[in-house]
Amino acid sequence: MAAIHFRFSPIRPALTALALFSGFAASAEPMHGIAMYGEPALPADFDHLPYVNPEAPKGGRIVTGEVGSFDSLNPHILKGSVPWQLRFLAYESLMGRSWDEPFTLYCLICETVETSPERDWVEFTLRPEAKFSDGTPVTVEDVIWSFNTLGTEGHPRYQGTYSRIESIEKTGEHSLRFTFNVQDRELALIVGMRPILKKAQWEGKDFSASGLDVVPITTAPYVIDSFEAGRYVSLKRNPDYWGKDVPFMKGQANLDEVRMEFFGDGTAMFEAFKAGLLNSNRELNSEKWETQYDFPAVQAGEVVKSVVPHGRPSGMTGFVMNTRRPGFDDWRVREAMIQLFNFEYINETLTGGRQPRITSYFSNSELAMDHGPASGRVKDLLEPFAESLVPGTLEGYELPQGDGSARNRAGLRKAMDLMQEAGYTVQDGVMMDPQGQPFQFDIVLPQGETEAGSMIDIYVQALQRLGIKVRVDTVDSAQFNARSASFDFDMTWFRRGISLSPGNEQRLYWGSAAADQEGSRNLMGIKSPAVDALIEDLLTATSREEFLAATHALDRVLTAGRYVIPTYEWNQSWIAHAKELTYAEPTPVYGDWIDWQPNAWWWEEQN
Repeated sequence: MAAIHFRFSPIRPALTALALFSGFAASAEPMHGIAMYGEPALPADFDHLPYVNPEAPKGGRIVTGEVGSFDSLNPHILKGSVPWQLRFLAYESLMGRSWDEPFTLYCLICETVETSPERDWVEFTLRPEAKFSDGTPVTVEDVIWSFNTLGTEGHPRYQGTYSRIESIEKTGEHSLRFTFNVQDRELALIVGMRPILKKAQWEGKDFSASGLDVVPITTAPYVIDSFEAGRYVSLKRNPDYWGKDVPFMKGQANLDEVRMEFFGDGTAMFEAFKAGLLNSNRELNSEKWETQYDFPAVQAGEVVKSVVPHGRPSGMTGFVMNTRRPGFDDWRVREAMIQLFNFEYINETLTGGRQPRITSYFSNSELAMDHGPASGRVKDLLEPFAESLVPGTLEGYELPQGDGSARNRAGLRKAMDLMQEAGYTVQDGVMMDPQGQPFQFDIVLPQGETEAGSMIDIYVQALQRLGIKVRVDTVDSAQFNARSASFDFDMTWFRRGISLSPGNEQRLYWGSAAADQEGSRNLMGIKSPAVDALIEDLLTATSREEFLAATHALDRVLTAGRYVIPTYEWNQSWIAHAKELTYAEPTPVYGDWIDWQPNAWWWEEQN
C-alpha cells in the first residue's frame, strides 16, 4: 500500500468566532473589510490571506471530474444546467470572503466599504483600476445594472435580498450606496458578495434565457477559454487580470487552467482519474478511499492522497421527503421512513462502517443543538411555539440506531407502530393509507449518484417488507434539476451545505415564503412559524450568545421535523491529486473549500 499523506493542521473556529462576536463598529467610516460582528481579523494593511502562498508560482493546471452534463454558461438564472464552479471561479463581487473567518469580507472590486452602526445602509467605493476581461473599466452603472438585473430576472436566490433594498444610488464617480428597508445586519455583507456583470454585454439579449451562446465577460482572473456542451469546460487564467496585486488576491489564481470534465456516472469518472485524464479527485466514500486508491500512479508517488480537515457544519445530506405530498405531511410517517432506513447496516455494507452519520443540520460545529431536553435561552425561544412543534423538539431528539442486521426488526416494528398511529393499515401485504388506497411513492435520483443508488437499493427492500411500493426514477442532470426546481418528487437525493455564519440564505432553505417558490431550496416544503421566527432571531442577534441560541433552536426544529433521512457526515476531505498540485498550510476553517475553490492551489514542479 502506498504511503498516505495526512495534511492535518490547526482549526480555529472557536477563537475566530469569539473575535467576530466581540462587538460592533462604533462609527461609520471607510474600511478595508466588514465582519458580521466586530471587526475583520486582518488589519487594513494586510498583504495576503493567511491560508495562501503569496510567493506561489504561476502555471500548471487542475483537471477535475463532474457527474452529469450542462447546457448553459449562465449560473445566475433558474433555467438550464450549469457547471457549478462557474458561479465562483468565473465571476467576482465587490468584496471577497475569507475562508478563515465565519463571515468576514474584504474589499476586492471595491476599494473601501462604509456602513452605519445599525447597518441600514452600506456604501462602496470602487477601485478605479478594476476592469473586465476585455479591458473596459468597471463602472458604478455596471454594478447598479447587475443588482437590478439579478434581482428581477435572475435566480430566485437573488430576489429576497433585492426586495430588502430600498434604493441604490450613485454617490460619486466611483461610489454607490445601498439603503435597506428592513433591519437585517447581514444585508450589508450580502450585497458585497453579489456577482458583478458587464452591462454592455447583455444589451439586446434575454438575460433569463438559458443557453451557451453568451460567454461571460467578467472581472475574474479566469475566463472561459473553450467548452463542449455536456463534455468539458476549460477556464484559463487571464494574464492581464486587473486584480493580481490586490492584497486579497495575492497568492490566488495561480493555475493557468482549471478544467472540468463531465461523465455519465461516478465509475467512469474514477476510471478517468486512474488513467490520468483527471489530476484531482475528491472522494466521498471512506471504504473506497481505503481500498481502491492503490493503483499504479499512487504506488509510484505520482498521485498523492491528502486528508484536509475542516470546522464547518455538516449541513444535511440524505433523502428529503416532500411534505407537499400526502403521507409525507405527517411527521409520524416521516419518522417511520427514518426508522426503516437501516443506516448501520448500510454503512457497514458500503463503507465498512467507517463513515459517521450526520446527527443534525449543524453537527460538527459549535452551532449544533444539544440532543437532550432544551434549556436556557434555547428553551425560551422554542416555548412560544410549543403547541406546533413536533415531539422531540423540546424534549430532545436523536436518530434511531439499528442493530446492524439486515432485517432491522426493531426498526420495522417501530415503523409499523408509527404508521398505524397515523391511520395506516396492512391489508393482504399492502400498506393502505387512511383513505384505503395503497401507500406508494417515487424516489427521484440523479444519474451517476452510484452511492445514493446503492443505499436506495437496500432501503427499498425494507420498505417492501412493510408493504410499501416504491418506484426509483433515475433521471439525467437536466431532468433532475428541473424536477427539483418544480418540487416534482415524493422523495429525492438532497445535499445542503451550511456555513459557520448562517444568515439570509436560511430563508431560501427553510422559510415559509420559499416553500411554494419554484427554484427555491426549500425542497421539503417547510412552512413553520417557529422556523421563520428563529431565522429572524438569528439575523437580528446582537451578541454571540443570542446568535448561538437561535441557531441551536433552529437546528432542533429542523432535525426533529424529520424532513430528511440523514446519511453520511464528511468532517474532513479526502483529495487525491497529482503530486505537483499543492496548497499552503495551515488550512482555513473552511478547509475543504481548498478543494472546491482551486484558487489557492499552485503547481510545484517536483525534482
